[in-house]
Amino acid sequence: MREHLPTATDCSLVLLKPVVLVGMMGAGKSAVGMALSKRLGVMFRDSDAEIEQAAACSIAEIFARDGETFFRAREAEVIARLLREAPAIISTGGGAYLRPETRDLITGHGVAVWLRADIELLWSRVKHKDTRPLLRTENPKQTLADLLAARTPSYEMADLVADCRPDYSIEAMVDVVIDVLKDAGILTETPV
Repeated sequence: MREHLPTATDCSLVLLKPVVLVGMMGAGKSAVGMALSKRLGVMFRDSDAEIEQAAACSIAEIFARDGETFFRAREAEVIARLLREAPAIISTGGGAYLRPETRDLITGHGVAVWLRADIELLWSRVKHKDTRPLLRTENPKQTLADLLAARTPSYEMADLVADCRPDYSIEAMVDVVIDVLKDAGILTETPV
């Protein structure tokens, strides 16, 4: 189980419900999620890592062996379990938010934050990785662009949006997400 305990906190901020980071592969859900959890002093959970641990194999192997439909069903089960735990930051796979059942689950028990990034930023982050089963195609950049176009209507249903920019560091993106959560009343300040 990939769990990251908080090491540094901003004690004046209190997270009221689980935050689920959604968006495309390469948007920074894991990196931003891990840094956000440390800043807020809450747990970080990665749904893909949880699935890999339970299956004792990689996401790519699950896709190859059992198919995407099977994987998405297991993913929804893992997300449901993570949402039942104390408020935490949860990173999901890029396709998790596409299933209506998973969207409803997240909205019912947490808050979805879409890390919105354009195709050029996404491509710059994933083009050298071979761990993305959906990009194992003849033209992976076009496949990524097609996935982004197809998935955007689902991502637009997220409760909140945090825009990614190529010049933002991970810490700058954490600041963006914190501001979005504060504005929505999901993250409140307490007297220190």
